[in-house]
Amino acid sequence: MENNHGPTLVIHGGAGTIVRNKFTEEKLQEHREALKDSLKVGYEILSKGGSSIDAVEASVRVMEDCPLFNAGKGSVFTKGGKNELEASIMLGISSHTAGACTLLRTVKNPISLAKTLLLDPDNPHVFLGGIEAENYAKSKGLEIVDPGYFFTELRWKQHLDGLEKGKISENSENIISIIGKDIDDEFNQDPTGTVGAIAVDVNGIIAVATSTGGFNNKKEGRIGDTPLISSGTWVDNETCGVSGTGNGEYFIRYSVAHDVSARMKYLGESVHEAATNVVKDLKKVGGDGGVIALDKYGNFSMPFNTSGMYRGYIRVSEGVPYVYIFDDE
Repeated sequence: MENNHGPTLVIHGGAGTIVRNKFTEEKLQEHREALKDSLKVGYEILSKGGSSIDAVEASVRVMEDCPLFNAGKGSVFTKGGKNELEASIMLGISSHTAGACTLLRTVKNPISLAKTLLLDPDNPHVFLGGIEAENYAKSKGLEIVDPGYFFTELRWKQHLDGLEKGKISENSENIISIIGKDIDDEFNQDPTGTVGAIAVDVNGIIAVATSTGGFNNKKEGRIGDTPLISSGTWVDNETCGVSGTGNGEYFIRYSVAHDVSARMKYLGESVHEAATNVVKDLKKVGGDGGVIALDKYGNFSMPFNTSGMYRGYIRVSEGVPYVYIFDDE
C-alpha cells in the first residue's frame, strides 16, 4: 500500500534559461512570493475539502494575473506584435474529461474558459479556438478585456530584441526610445515558460491545469502543446497528472505528458522515475523543458533539463508552501 500524503498541490511557472546572476535578489524574491501566492490560493480550497479542479484553476489564475509569468497578463508577443493565449484543464476520472482553448486575444483568464468548457453539460467539444472560443467565453459571462490589457513593457522589449537579434531597425529604435530604456540583460531571459498546477483532493481525484502565452515571436496562429491533451497536459487517476513547460514542438511530437503516465502504467515506474526518464529522453532528442507530475497518493516529481524552472508544492497536512527556481535547489 502506497503511503498516502493526502491532498497536495504542485505548480510550475515555466522552465527555461533562468540564470541566477542575471537576477537581482529582489527580483528572485518577487518570483518566489508569486509562486507562494499561487500555492496558498489552491491550498485554501483543498484544506476546506474543495475539489482539485477548483484548486488548480485558482492557482493558475494567480499566475495568469501576475506579469512575471508567461501566461495571461505576462504573455509574450507573436511576431506580429499580438498576444495569443491558450490553456487546458483535465480531470483524472475514467472519462478523461477535459477542456481546452487557444488563439485567445481578449479572454482575461484562459484557464477559466477551459474549465467552463469542461464543466458545461451542453458543450460536446473538448477544444475551441479563436473567435468562437471568445464568443463562447462572452456567452458564459467570463471576463473579457481589451487586448491592450496583456501588454507589459518587459515582454515588448523581449519581442523587439528577439525580432532584431542585435540589429535593431530604425522603426524598432523609435519604439525603444518611446519606452525610454535600452534592452539589457534583465530582458534577455528566455520567455518561453508556461504555468501549470496539479492537485489531488480529499476524494483522491487528480486535476491538471496548464496555461501559456506561447513562445516569444511565434507565428500568429501557432498552437503549442499547452492546450493539446496528452502533449502539455494529461491526467489519469490510475497513474498521475502531468503539466509541461518548455519547447512545445517537442512536447507535441513526443506526447510528453502522456508518456509519463504510460511509463507508470506499462513499465511500473514510480511517478518520480517516469517523469525523470521522460525529461531525460526529451533532452536526448533536443527538447528543452520540464514537467510536474503528481499521483493520487500525493507523491510528486518536478524534473527539468534547463538551468531553472519556477516550481513549488504544498500539502494540506503541512500547510507550508515550498518554492524553488534553480537546479541546485
